[in-house]
Amino acid sequence: MYMKIKLFLIAILFAGLSGINTFSQTPRFKISLAEWSFHRALGKGEMTNLDFPKIAKTVYNLDAVEYVSTFFKGKAEDTEYLKSLKDTCTKYGVKSLLIMVDGEGNLADTSAAVRQKAVENHYKWVKAAQFLGCHSIRVNARGVGTMDQVQRAAIDGLSKLSDYAAKYNINVIVENHGEYSSNGKWLSDVMKAVNKPNCGTLPDLGNFYEYDRYQGVAEMMPFAKGVSGKTYDFDKDGNETKIDYVKMMKIISDAKYKGYIDVEYEGEKLSEPDGVKASIALVNRVIAPYNK
Repeated sequence: MYMKIKLFLIAILFAGLSGINTFSQTPRFKISLAEWSFHRALGKGEMTNLDFPKIAKTVYNLDAVEYVSTFFKGKAEDTEYLKSLKDTCTKYGVKSLLIMVDGEGNLADTSAAVRQKAVENHYKWVKAAQFLGCHSIRVNARGVGTMDQVQRAAIDGLSKLSDYAAKYNINVIVENHGEYSSNGKWLSDVMKAVNKPNCGTLPDLGNFYEYDRYQGVAEMMPFAKGVSGKTYDFDKDGNETKIDYVKMMKIISDAKYKGYIDVEYEGEKLSEPDGVKASIALVNRVIAPYNK
């Protein structure tokens, strides 16, 4: 009798612990909101960068955001501004994941002097990212020259910026953002040559142009520290018309990635709010099987 009672109690305890683990398990994939989704509203002054975290949480129920530097240009070293932005995030329970940095020069410029100036122009965004609690800044590996010339320049520029960013515990991640960077093999070879733990990629599911997007994402995923879920338009079933999201999710999953996938609506047919809602619904649907 005593042994039966003991086994019964152990069974109850095990079931309780199993229940706790089940309910507290963190989902493999979560959704963040890319600020570029509202580039038209931001450009028209209908919303501001300071509004963005609040909108992400109160309108779309998302708890993580990705900024674009041009929407708070000139504020990277404005401590009061950054504190206000950080306080808004704290108030609404929103995480700042990264800053997409544009307009600070070409990190793959074939001129060493111009390239070094571009590297240094990014320093302030590294510091701003650390202040906001971000894990990364997204940069561009652009330059003019042959594929090999620009690749060598990119390796140098990214290496130098990554060394600086490491002091602040910030990653430097490259998006496929046109020119050679939208060639998955070219960019993955750059990553292999840089070979630094805080230098990686931000695969954008849309920005491949002539290059096969599925091959490109597969080549970039081993170095990914984020994923950008670009959307343009949707069919009657809510599927993206240019990108097979089910196929993309298998590629992302096979690469053992775990973390946030941003929604970045760039379409013209739907309004920005409706496009974001459709994007969230799509990403929620395709990540669901992996979060079970």
